[in-house]
Amino acid sequence: MAETAAAPAPRATIGNSEFDRDTEVFARAPGVYDTELSAGWTIISAVNGGYLLALVGRALAHALPHSDPFTVSAHYLTASEPGPAVVRTQIVRAGRGLSTGQASLYQEEGGREVERLRVVASYGDLDALPDDVRTTALPPALPPVEQCFGPDDAPDRGAVPGSSAIADRLWLKLDPATLGWALGAPSGKGEMRGWFGLADGRDPDPLSLLLAVDALPPTAFEMGLSGWVPTVELTAHIRARPAPGPLRVSITTRNLAGGFLEEDAEVWDTADRLVAQSRQLARARL
Repeated sequence: MAETAAAPAPRATIGNSEFDRDTEVFARAPGVYDTELSAGWTIISAVNGGYLLALVGRALAHALPHSDPFTVSAHYLTASEPGPAVVRTQIVRAGRGLSTGQASLYQEEGGREVERLRVVASYGDLDALPDDVRTTALPPALPPVEQCFGPDDAPDRGAVPGSSAIADRLWLKLDPATLGWALGAPSGKGEMRGWFGLADGRDPDPLSLLLAVDALPPTAFEMGLSGWVPTVELTAHIRARPAPGPLRVSITTRNLAGGFLEEDAEVWDTADRLVAQSRQLARARL
């Protein structure tokens, strides 16, 4: 089992936390949900893609017969901004084991509705899955929490590329081996690893895993790049309901070419289970 002694003390519960409030949606009509994109989840001037994925994922959980995301694929069409938004959903297929739907998030811009994000997803019941696991995957070899570093450990948080409001909502402790960028000496490797949780101690659930796959600093930082790395497309697979306690997240990039890079993420829980995987394509600011 993973060492978790230094995790944040729980001050919030699933369903009653800042994350839950900031991803809440309100039914306006069948399949149509009003929401408010919180400024608390911004990176530089843009709303974090994982937060957006979780918010739209919550709307689909209301719209579909099943409540647990299994696979969620999103295309980020335009940059979202804090403020009012609407999510329009559609049921594509409702089966006994899996239901598939699509959703789009819109915001008003210049007197017209602009699509920010388009999602296709399949939902099911994670608790109904068989226990049989056959895997060669191994959890990331992270140092103990007390030997890792987060935003609060930086002598000047404002000087760290990508620092933003979202850092106050997360509990992040990054592997020092992937922190050369913060010291002005990036390793050149496309790797980012760390312990992850919500700052208020809320335990993870399937929806918060959609945030976790896109919440660490970009691997581009450790490759010597800086600034915003906007997501073009992100697909997340939720493999199991996570156990209570902090998560371990490992992200790797093997290929930066033509101004684009991929990020492959794995998320592990305190029971040493691979609970989420993702791949995203992002634009690198060269």
